[in-house]
Amino acid sequence: MRRNTPHPAVVAIDGPAGSGKSSVSKASARRLHFDFLDTGAAYRALAWFALESGVDPEDSAMVTALLEGFPYAIGTQPDDYFVAVGGTDVTDAIREPRVTAAVSAIARVPEVRHHMVALFRSIIRGTARAGIVVEGRDITTVVAPDADARILLTASEEARMARRSAELSGQSAASVGDALASRDRQDSRVVDFLNAADGVTTIDSTYLDFDQTVQAVVDLVQLRTA
Repeated sequence: MRRNTPHPAVVAIDGPAGSGKSSVSKASARRLHFDFLDTGAAYRALAWFALESGVDPEDSAMVTALLEGFPYAIGTQPDDYFVAVGGTDVTDAIREPRVTAAVSAIARVPEVRHHMVALFRSIIRGTARAGIVVEGRDITTVVAPDADARILLTASEEARMARRSAELSGQSAASVGDALASRDRQDSRVVDFLNAADGVTTIDSTYLDFDQTVQAVVDLVQLRTA
């Protein structure tokens, strides 16, 4: 996609846990030939860094101290995605249960969120492609409130549970449901990701398959950036 503007198109995607934000956003970016930014990875990387450094994720002062010189790097090309901390590839490690259990405490620290918002905006400004798809919590309202396309990607709780269960072999539907509900409760202390703010378009994928959901996102982006 080409635009008659020197600035990259920005697509902001928010939504609850298990709504498919990451996979749909990456696939949409690939189809649009845009960059892709998974903002949640930064919080997870900091949580991993805290655990590896022996820092209690609940100790906000110690967590904040880790921000100085936080050696974080992320790949923004959909086909060359990676997450690294200090030269260590942590793409898979940040998805470990111990990191998932710690990340909400990390994300609640105001200094952390302020630092991350600045980091995300810097990455957005630095994209070399025609646009960038940015997904995660509070992206449509805080990180990129002026994005060309702002989307709340959602689905029924039953649909989200079924999709997450399919991704996580060896876990029962009940345990997956409990994990989703817990994640939503913890994250809702920080941001409202269940209700679309003014100017944000809701895409409900409850009755859409993956390709249909991606196409819905692409269609909206093309409409808003034409």
